[in-house]
Amino acid sequence: MAETYAKPRFGEPREPKNLVNPGHRLVRVIEFVTSSHTRVAAFLILCGLVLFLPGFFRIPPVDRDEARFAQATKQMVESGDFVDIRFQDDVRYKKPVGIYWLQAAAVESASALGLSGAPLRIWLYRIPSLIGAIGAVLLTYWAALAFVTRRGAVFAALMMCSSVLLGVEARLGKTDAMLLLTVVAAMGAMARAYLSWQRGEDLAHPPWSWPAIFWTALAAGILLKGPLILMFAGLTIAALGILDRSVAWLPRLRPVWGLMWMLVLVLPWFVAIFWRAGEAFFSDSIGGDMLSKLSAQESHGAPPGLYLLLFWITFWPGAPLAGMAAPAVWRARREPGAQFLLAWLVPSWIVFEAVLTKLPHYVLPLYPAVAILTVGALERRVLSRSWLMRGAAWWFAIPAATSIIAVIGAITLTRQPVFLAWPFVAAALIFGLFAWWLYDDGRAERALLNAVVAAMFLAFAVYGVVLPALTPLFPSAEIARALRNVACAGPKAAAAGFHEPSLVFMTGTSTVLTDGSGAADFLAQGSCRFALVEKSSERSFVLRAEAIGLRYNVANRIDGYNISQGRAVSISIFRSETTE
Repeated sequence: MAETYAKPRFGEPREPKNLVNPGHRLVRVIEFVTSSHTRVAAFLILCGLVLFLPGFFRIPPVDRDEARFAQATKQMVESGDFVDIRFQDDVRYKKPVGIYWLQAAAVESASALGLSGAPLRIWLYRIPSLIGAIGAVLLTYWAALAFVTRRGAVFAALMMCSSVLLGVEARLGKTDAMLLLTVVAAMGAMARAYLSWQRGEDLAHPPWSWPAIFWTALAAGILLKGPLILMFAGLTIAALGILDRSVAWLPRLRPVWGLMWMLVLVLPWFVAIFWRAGEAFFSDSIGGDMLSKLSAQESHGAPPGLYLLLFWITFWPGAPLAGMAAPAVWRARREPGAQFLLAWLVPSWIVFEAVLTKLPHYVLPLYPAVAILTVGALERRVLSRSWLMRGAAWWFAIPAATSIIAVIGAITLTRQPVFLAWPFVAAALIFGLFAWWLYDDGRAERALLNAVVAAMFLAFAVYGVVLPALTPLFPSAEIARALRNVACAGPKAAAAGFHEPSLVFMTGTSTVLTDGSGAADFLAQGSCRFALVEKSSERSFVLRAEAIGLRYNVANRIDGYNISQGRAVSISIFRSETTE
């Protein structure tokens, strides 16, 4: 990481650079890759595809956030209205329009290329997340180049690429992977401006590239998730200003021109939505969504410290090295590079821990700072040699625990042992074991590379094989499949007791969400109608059917598990006797 004086910077070796285990194949790959930026980019894209594509096409829509975003986008495509955001007849003003535009572009492009049924293919809505995740990995490499060597930047990017949390977000059609991309771009540009000032570079005419990237990224982040990206940048600037007692470096980001450019990018849609909905959008997004997170929103409340506990899972396989790097990072906290990264990381982390509403993905934009700090200690060869080294066992513990849970879960839910996953599980365990056994301070790179390979095999096992096989976790997909197999054309449905967004996405925007009595009334209104009645609503359905003289039978019954509510469900598909 950057240093003003002649003393080697944090993140730069203090002795001549020696190859680490140059005979090892994985290390030789890194030696080959780091010979040019083009090779690095190609390598990281390939790693991203290997880590993120398993299960990308096969996992059904996941409740609730992904399905809500996808359904709102589908309605944009159906209506041709790309300003207003709706879920069925209700407005959805919790987030700005950015992600919906990106998803709609993917769906419309696929339709234009002739892909049949494009609006119903959930993987199309995930394409912006996939692009955002891979782009964030590439930008982590770019941002890290301001602090560490090219080789170190590759390892920082690999930590992000293989992290559990980014792997999840890359497969979900929502905002967080794209938000990560914008945050890393903004912070990488800000870092270059700050470190050039710390080095004493007299830039009478600083390059336009830094402010262009910074302000464009801020605008994109605002269109994706509102003012959250301003919190990351603002808290970093405030922390650096307090520590340095100066913000004289800010003019290098050309704030006057930058603010004007940001407003040019974000104001048109905000003016359009204000013209359409008045103050409703701002009251719902800021008051109803953002400020409500100060309390336990949607039963997601948790005490401070949760993110620190989750970090050891969500940042695996980089987490063990991050723990070993922590003492060295603390000792170097006043060096400019470490100071900037800690200003990016610590204030926002404290805010997230203090806010009562907690979801794992909230801290994802802070993980690149952790990765770069960790690589700084790795390159300087100052990783802890204390009891923290025992954390290397975590490289084996996570694949072992995940494999056991996945296999037992599959057998419990489907009565199938998913044998196809076992070779991938075995490979993940072997490479995780190598990472643990081979670790010492001089071979940390080799251990991390083995852990990254373990993460790749684990992705194939969990996302590629196990999750798509767990059909009871996705009852909406089973219901939609049953309705596609009916004899009549254009089936219409009403759901009682099971109102998950994935059901609306898969069975159609016109799906009626009602209670048991309303489902009976719906069924009586014509042919080719189906009532999807969860067991808890069956009594009211039956009583209303008897009252109106409705004759019906059961077309199918689907037993599954509602993952958003954490309970088993049993859904009967009723049809009137006049429906075939």
